[in-house]
Amino acid sequence: MKLTEIDLHKELKKYFGFNKFKGLQEGVIKSIISGNNTFVIMPTGGGKSLCYQLPALVLEGTAIVVSPLIALMKNQVDAIRSLSSDPGIAHVLNSSLTKTEVTQVKKDITSGLTKLLYVAPESLTKEEYVSFLQGVPISFVAIDEAHCISEWGHDFRPEYRNLRSIIKQLGDVAIIGLTATATPKVQEDILKNLDMVDANTFKASFNRPNLFYEIRTKTKNVESDIIRFIRGYKGKSGVIYCLSRKKVEEIAQVLQVNGISAVPYHAGLDAKTRARHQDMFLMEDVDVVVATIAFGMGIDKPDVRFVIHHDIPKSLESYYQETGRAGRDGGEGHCLAYYSYKDIEKLEKFMSGKPVAEQEIGFALLQEVVAYAETSMSRRKFLLHYFGEEFDDETGEGADMDDNVRNPKKKSEAQDQVATLLKVVKDTNQLYKSKEIIYTLIGKVNAVIKAHKTDAQKMFGKGAAFEEKYWMALIRQVLVDGFLSKDIESYGVLKLTKKGEDFINNPHSFMMSEDHDFTESEEDAIVTAAKSAATTDEVLMGMLRDLRKKVSKKLGVPPFVVFQDPSLEDMALKYPITIDELSNVHGVGEGKAKKYGKDFVELIARYVEDNDIMRPDDLVVKSTGANSALKLYIIQNIDRKLSLNDIAKAKGLDMDALLKEMEQIVYSGTKLNIKYWVDDILDEDQQEEIHDYYMESETDSIKNALKEFDGDYDTEELRLMRIKFISEVAN
Repeated sequence: MKLTEIDLHKELKKYFGFNKFKGLQEGVIKSIISGNNTFVIMPTGGGKSLCYQLPALVLEGTAIVVSPLIALMKNQVDAIRSLSSDPGIAHVLNSSLTKTEVTQVKKDITSGLTKLLYVAPESLTKEEYVSFLQGVPISFVAIDEAHCISEWGHDFRPEYRNLRSIIKQLGDVAIIGLTATATPKVQEDILKNLDMVDANTFKASFNRPNLFYEIRTKTKNVESDIIRFIRGYKGKSGVIYCLSRKKVEEIAQVLQVNGISAVPYHAGLDAKTRARHQDMFLMEDVDVVVATIAFGMGIDKPDVRFVIHHDIPKSLESYYQETGRAGRDGGEGHCLAYYSYKDIEKLEKFMSGKPVAEQEIGFALLQEVVAYAETSMSRRKFLLHYFGEEFDDETGEGADMDDNVRNPKKKSEAQDQVATLLKVVKDTNQLYKSKEIIYTLIGKVNAVIKAHKTDAQKMFGKGAAFEEKYWMALIRQVLVDGFLSKDIESYGVLKLTKKGEDFINNPHSFMMSEDHDFTESEEDAIVTAAKSAATTDEVLMGMLRDLRKKVSKKLGVPPFVVFQDPSLEDMALKYPITIDELSNVHGVGEGKAKKYGKDFVELIARYVEDNDIMRPDDLVVKSTGANSALKLYIIQNIDRKLSLNDIAKAKGLDMDALLKEMEQIVYSGTKLNIKYWVDDILDEDQQEEIHDYYMESETDSIKNALKEFDGDYDTEELRLMRIKFISEVAN
């Protein structure tokens, strides 16, 4: 069928129910139907799939779609089948099929029924499939996720490299390459590798104006922060990305324990579970999916309201693609990432076993992520510049939609420093990466600088009045403003642009904003600030101490048996007013809360009401009891009267660590009967002597006990007796 004979709008309405095309779709579809090689760069959510699905449905023959993920193919095939009464209209051809299924697929293609055939790149290399496809009419070949071809792409797959030679064997067919994230370097790579430099290229804007970008420091309280954030999106959908499967499981558990409906998704789960969890998310049976990057390629859920990166991704392409899963319907989308330089160091370590060239690329991509996280300029402008797109951060659509623009850092005049920086790039013959340029400026020597004898030149140390961090921030801003460009071919060498040359000749005002400082000291400062912002209520603390004394007198036990000091301090910080909330207080388990808690929560509830106190919203951030399996193991094996040495050995603990676990168990209200073990170490009189000491003492401090007994008993004996005492007297 010729393009002139096809009413595209009619076909669009017939198959997809839409009245008009979105963005560049119509131009792309016309290009494909006319038999041209076509290259489409369209951000996630821009309607890429329709660009090849509609032409496949209206053209003669079968379109082959190369796709990297089985889950992604399954989704797309289901979607196409829902448009037709015959399931044979779309098929998958990959390693998951049985022989009978493969026969059926071939039959449907030969009869002309199948319009779209989804294949994995590995399947396309199989000789039997290639020779079968040579004998049937092919309308065109679409290569989805085409960035997988480039080693500069964030998801490089070597098998994608062979596609061109295989397609050539299928005859003279048009190729369409599609990607959602491609820097100029990756775009060039794709066109070269697919041998389609003549392709009609369609590039949509990478700007997603409805997305709000935010980076927060990753502190030790990151889980509490995530829970608080999600509670602001009650009943709405979101995705949390983590780099490891273990972390995915942990975060999913923490969310579940805290009443947030969440499921994990990673390659370690069996295919059935993965499919079930994905469906639960799509059907809105759960609100949140916690996932590794295996999740989301082709997940077309329009109303994802937030995407959280618990761990910073390995590249800005990954970050862009993953954040792009938020707000596809044009509604709100909050993209929050937690950043700590420690995570970057961890990622660098993972790369250390790889080939040198791969490491170089990996490091270069990681440095871009660091630059994005630490910059204080408009994040949108920075991101779009990375993808080769200019953005006006004052008038552009979505200009105020990021944390940096909303909370600007102070700016200072840097005209002279920019001139100095650009001259150093020029005078070092444009051979250096950022690091060497900065070393030259501050007067620091390394092997590269020695080799080029830069340290002997007049410019060396010319910028020593400013710190390394200052120059790094300036380089980032000068790059985005187009005075310098980064030569990606040589892993980040800085080159002077025409605009930069002009600046050297005619310098003018340049206002520079300071970068964010994500060093450890800032993290400590944040933790300290959080602590000081939430200080213990001393008045309540006094009242709780008095109550504890009263309760302990009534029961005839020392005060520490009821609740330890750290538990009272936590109560005076969190104001628990139910037994359930009390069991989340430090050192108080369910058993202890039920046994002693009634009077305490009643006192706190009265105090809160009388003094009109706002309780902290993070009160019920519960821990998963990730340690609960270990605790259960200890309790069960002590019940079986197993040797403590054997219990410790089986779990890779030393005696000190085992005693710590046992102390936590008994202090939170669970009994541990260790009489069998203590009887072997201490006779009856010794046990009685230590028991009486704890009964009379105001404190359970081991230090005080050691002093009291003056060397008669060692620390371990006193700790074991304290565990036995608390277990018998308190629980």
